[in-house]
Amino acid sequence: MKQDDRFFCYVRDFLLVYLPKNRCFSQNTVNSYRDCIQLLCTFITTVEHGLAISEITFDQLSPDLIGEFLNWLHEERHCSASTQNQRLAALKSLFKYAAQRDISLMASYLELSKVPPKRVAGSRVSYLSENALAALLRQPNEKSRLGIRDRFFMVLLYDTGARIQEILDLHLTDLHLDDAVPCVYLTGKGQKTRAVPLLSKTVQHLELYMERFHGQKLQNPEDLLFYTVIKGKTGKMSPDNVSCFINRYAKSARCLCPEVPERVHPHLFRHTRAMHLYQAGMPLSYIKDFLGHASVNTTDVYAAADLTMMKRALEKAYVNDDAFRETPIWQDNEILLMQLSGMR
Repeated sequence: MKQDDRFFCYVRDFLLVYLPKNRCFSQNTVNSYRDCIQLLCTFITTVEHGLAISEITFDQLSPDLIGEFLNWLHEERHCSASTQNQRLAALKSLFKYAAQRDISLMASYLELSKVPPKRVAGSRVSYLSENALAALLRQPNEKSRLGIRDRFFMVLLYDTGARIQEILDLHLTDLHLDDAVPCVYLTGKGQKTRAVPLLSKTVQHLELYMERFHGQKLQNPEDLLFYTVIKGKTGKMSPDNVSCFINRYAKSARCLCPEVPERVHPHLFRHTRAMHLYQAGMPLSYIKDFLGHASVNTTDVYAAADLTMMKRALEKAYVNDDAFRETPIWQDNEILLMQLSGMR
């Protein structure tokens, strides 16, 4: 392989083989890496050097150039610090892969690995209060077909703490209602599967939904749990479809309950479930497995976010000074005080 050919050969293998097949990354994650590399090529060919795209090589991708690329993302595309850090991490991953393929690129990888990420200001995790959640779940019309679907979708999002794509990817075969503990099998990041138990109330919503959306025909285990029918063709429901009806219900719920936040999105149900479990006393290690996090460090954000529990703990530890103040042993004892002070 020629020196100048390595960049795009390694990029191709990185995107088409390494990420999806070796690392088992989802297509959405692979697309994110692809977008990053495409943006870098756009920066180099149109902003930085005006080179033809075929002229890009690893030798040109110095840490200084990557730093300029990150600044361009901030200034021209108004990307946040966290987005810049995601792009930097993607490029470091590409360079690491290339160095594993060609040892002569190890120096380039080591230089890039020293580029520090941008400082990200800490932000609190948003979640729904119990009143806001209840108000939101009351909005769908339980007598209409779509109302039954929409309410069950939100109930399932909350009960399982699942990511939106994990719910949309569910097939009937993923439901295990006849087990000793009814559960659903979710496939998350890295194609990792986890079983999540279903509450009895959620099972009731599921049975009603199944009757209206899957009861008219012989059920195929490979059928999607949630689907749409457009011009007679059945297809997977899109995240935009879900966001649309959730926003509509949130707007009407906000009129009845001011606690409903201005922005309600599918992932908010996941944060809400995690926070409610933590407030109920579930250990973070259990919440980690429930959410499908790879590390408990990711789950720690819920502990840091719960100001209510922190305030409760502080109040419990508070001791009234006047009621419990101990009298110093040297009070009214001048001889002892002088001895303790080293004056006698």
